[in-house]
Amino acid sequence: MKRKPSLSFWQIWNMSFGFLGIQFGFALQNANVSRIFQTLGGDVDRLAVYWLAAPVTGLVIQPIIGHYSDKTWNRLGRRRPYFLAGALLASAALLFMPNSPTLWVAVGMLWIMDGSINISMEPFRAFVGDMLPSEQRTTGFAMQSFFIGIGAVVASVLPYVLDHWLGIANVADPGEIPPTVKYSFYIGGTVFLLAVLWTIFRTREYSPEQLHEFEEYDRKQLKVEKTIEGKTPRELIPAFYRNGSIALIAGLLISYVVYRNDLEKELFIVGGGLTVFGILMFLSAVMAGKNVIKNGFVEIFTDMVNMPATMKQLALVQ
Repeated sequence: MKRKPSLSFWQIWNMSFGFLGIQFGFALQNANVSRIFQTLGGDVDRLAVYWLAAPVTGLVIQPIIGHYSDKTWNRLGRRRPYFLAGALLASAALLFMPNSPTLWVAVGMLWIMDGSINISMEPFRAFVGDMLPSEQRTTGFAMQSFFIGIGAVVASVLPYVLDHWLGIANVADPGEIPPTVKYSFYIGGTVFLLAVLWTIFRTREYSPEQLHEFEEYDRKQLKVEKTIEGKTPRELIPAFYRNGSIALIAGLLISYVVYRNDLEKELFIVGGGLTVFGILMFLSAVMAGKNVIKNGFVEIFTDMVNMPATMKQLALVQ
């Protein structure tokens, strides 16, 4: 039984470097995708609808990936398989996006891109807790924030640099994506993949046995009580029904208000999302009542309800 070792500055640098690529992808997406949509004939008034990908994919994919990455272990490790899968998919989407032949292909590619970036990003957050002792975790998150800032700035100004410094055309014929945008996405796809690969190959994860040993050390040496697991799915059936009812009623009410007052149609996503969430909560309650609990679906909703109050508040802020 031993303590989790402290890592050097460069080890923390290496394990965080992949965030440079992740933010590169997000920044290119945020700065240029609307321009691609408009070039392909997208109505400015409908851009918000096309952009529903970001909140929806994050809401759906992040808890799923977080749940399964906690339970994964193979030759690559625990988190690194998701780094690699997300990077390959996101890089391919970045390369294809500026070559989309039609608007709806581009919209679909945005959903794929955003989902793929989330596959890589979510395990990176847990990576800090896996790899660093408690006194170094602030440094780990600060290093991630550093790479987020660098990636966002460089990717956002990349089309300008290509145009003003390298003389690459920033305009194109009607219906054509400008060369600066295309090359920016090509560079972004390459940076994304290489940055994540750097973290994958330069960082070695601890084995499950080592992680268990570190946890036992913390409990004994630091006199930390064993983690409270929370209530079981069967004990949470009333909470599932209560939360599901609140979400379902709120979702239907919002949808009705939007319909009756002819508000922006994009608001239906809020009502629809809450309605679906409420239905899924009811389904979790039914499955828990039948003792069908050994599956990711019920486990995700159980973890959600058992989440500490501080984490719930943080989720709302984010």
